Amino acid sequence: MVKFSNGMWWNSDGVAIDWAVEAIKSEARQDSIRCVATSKHVNHRGDTLNTPTITVECSSPLPDILLLTAYHWKGQQRTMQGPDYELYPDVDYQSLAAERQDSPTTTKTDTSLNLRTRTLSATIDTRPSSFNIDIMSHGVQNPTVVSPGTDHLLTRLGWRSIGYIKKGTNAQLPGLSLTDPDKGERWLTMQFQLSVGEKIYGLGERFGPFIKNGQVVDMWNEDGGTSSELTYKNVPFFISSRGYGVFIPCPGFVTFEVQSERTTRVNIAIPYESLSAYIIHGPSPADIIKRYALLTGRPALPPPWSFGLWLSTSFTTSYDEKTVTQFLEGMNERDIPVGVFHFDCFWQKGFHWCDFEFDDEFFPDAKGQLARLKEKGYKVSVWINPYIAQESKIFDEGVKNGYFIKKSDGSVWQHDFWQAGMAIIDFTNPNACKWYQSKLEALIDLGVDCFKTDFGERIPTGNTVYYDGSSPEKMHNFYPFLYNKVTFEVIEKRLGKHQAIVFARSTTAGGQRFPVHWGGDPMSTFEAMAETLRGGLSLGLCGYGYWAHDIGGFEGTPDPALYKRWFAFGSLSSHSRLHGSGSYRVPWLIDESGEADIVLTKFVDLKLSLMPYLYSTAIKTHETGVAMMRPLFVEFAEDPFVWNVDTQYMLGANLMVAPVFSAEGTIQFYIPKGTWYGVLDGKLREGPGFVIETHDFSSLPLLLRPGSAVVTRDDVPKIHGRKDAVYDYSEEVTILINAVGATLDLVVEVPNSSTLGEFSTVLEVKGDEQHGVLNVIYGSLKGEWKAKIVKQNGAHALRVAKAGEKQLTW
Repeated sequence: MVKFSNGMWWNSDGVAIDWAVEAIKSEARQDSIRCVATSKHVNHRGDTLNTPTITVECSSPLPDILLLTAYHWKGQQRTMQGPDYELYPDVDYQSLAAERQDSPTTTKTDTSLNLRTRTLSATIDTRPSSFNIDIMSHGVQNPTVVSPGTDHLLTRLGWRSIGYIKKGTNAQLPGLSLTDPDKGERWLTMQFQLSVGEKIYGLGERFGPFIKNGQVVDMWNEDGGTSSELTYKNVPFFISSRGYGVFIPCPGFVTFEVQSERTTRVNIAIPYESLSAYIIHGPSPADIIKRYALLTGRPALPPPWSFGLWLSTSFTTSYDEKTVTQFLEGMNERDIPVGVFHFDCFWQKGFHWCDFEFDDEFFPDAKGQLARLKEKGYKVSVWINPYIAQESKIFDEGVKNGYFIKKSDGSVWQHDFWQAGMAIIDFTNPNACKWYQSKLEALIDLGVDCFKTDFGERIPTGNTVYYDGSSPEKMHNFYPFLYNKVTFEVIEKRLGKHQAIVFARSTTAGGQRFPVHWGGDPMSTFEAMAETLRGGLSLGLCGYGYWAHDIGGFEGTPDPALYKRWFAFGSLSSHSRLHGSGSYRVPWLIDESGEADIVLTKFVDLKLSLMPYLYSTAIKTHETGVAMMRPLFVEFAEDPFVWNVDTQYMLGANLMVAPVFSAEGTIQFYIPKGTWYGVLDGKLREGPGFVIETHDFSSLPLLLRPGSAVVTRDDVPKIHGRKDAVYDYSEEVTILINAVGATLDLVVEVPNSSTLGEFSTVLEVKGDEQHGVLNVIYGSLKGEWKAKIVKQNGAHALRVAKAGEKQLTW
């Protein structure tokens, strides 16, 4: 918590703030505006002495994006020292900037500086003692803003909104500060106005209230579990319900006082001499996310096999090859398809993490074991972290070659917290990266397909030296970005594009490029299940397209009811993993009644049947950055109520999921406007409004959006004797269409199973519930395929096409 004020009028004890109050120099450059603002009104030439200034610059790097920067002293090492976020990683920024059709124009008058693009403008008030910046939207109708026209205020930096803060510096006695000019703390702050009813979302994977108003949110990665204000995934980016987002491109500590210090503002502060903010215009939430992903990177496309069920050994359990075999055989006997088997920490010997070698006491034939798993069609995942214990076989090699983070005296930075005497790989050292990747390549050669990149938050700042001279304070949050990048890149290099995946816990802005991320260590309770969902939705708003969680919770052992409810939710997440801490998570050990076996079978089968739709959604997520699991307001921004919903989500654009957070199964959920079709129960629900229902363990509200369609396969083929996530998504499919009361004009895409990242078939659907036509306009559908049209009262029109036919009518 970093508050510099004591109410509206006073500063906190020991705090002095130089606010930008008057522009004494202003310039309208070719593509930017710039002004120098003093911290007091200049009445005469003598006022130019002993008066700090803040320089403010504004540009538009790309359409619908402004870059606002304020700085005090620009020659300070602490501020200039990296690392910095990697911006525009997927695009050629220079080409984009050169090709843009709405180049910014700048003007200067006696009272203002203005920078304007086709849809966005920034105006700085340069009148005496009137410093103010207005950020306006132009020519775009925003469904969330009640406005008579298409021009409206997005936000404002008003009176005392940009300031340079000195804390404990003798700032009130300038003469004394000369003897110790570095004493105390220095901060810069920007304070963005919140309009009436405006709501803030995002800021990484946060497990508290979904709406961030009223919260203090600090960007500092911590291993804090899921039941506190701490998080593993801090992302300095938020979305406003007013049609804009703000990204702070600083990987160091950033604090957000979201209506928690000033009730009409988001106060942002960093402990550096310069503060920048990208202001990203929408107006829709999806447009904001797309442009943010353009800045920081879009998520890679995970392989189709990763969408199947993952089964883990769990954390502190005892296991060997026999245990693994029994678990997989038990799942097969119960007809529960497993796609990936995960070996958690103890595949390596205790006190040796990480030496990247199977513990030969429990896995004497690791190569043979993995070969046997691969012959049966399983993918293999193993747990790693970037810490090398002193007992590890490779510790001395790392010390000798300088591959670890060091202290200022040149010795290795070591710690006993986690693994005894552990050192931390220095990913700013290119040779250390190659060394680390060589260890992973050996495992890939052994048969490992992916890595769970655990930890990355416990990164030191005190007495810490990096190979490339990076700032320890900025590296604390940035470290997991490098950790996951280096891991992801070696998998992609060895296995190919669209075949790489990690299972990562910690991250920051840009880390979405290296999926998948999972939600840390929740308790085994319904409350933790709900907080897990809030965290995933918040993270998804920050460009993270694919996300998973520990089904049933991590800490403790779930009771049968929680396990079954959580599995229904987990199977309808982008990625699904059974994992825990001190207990195995196979269903027969959780629920002796056998009902969990049935529930798991049903929901795994459901997910696999939805793979044509899910993988199509995954491709679009890869192309845009809009998460597969998204809050309702991403799709229904015009509905004011959905901005309050945090216990439901859209799975892609067309399916709404409402997890059940109770053993008895009673649920109240919200339905946006229109007639929604229950995929599991065949019932219709009418919105807008609330519905109260009771569901058994084999059900939950899974609703098809009005006037939309999804592609499914009723009979998922078996490979290696069990159903699999990888099959031909264009063969023997059913197109389920909710036509109730709708005028249909849809394009439906079917993903290519062999050329990943592309669509093999495109269909169009036109008409209404009484009469319509479905045409294959590109590619073809193989075998017998069907159209199931939902009509009034839940009645269905089923049409069947033979192989090669390209049209169905009703």
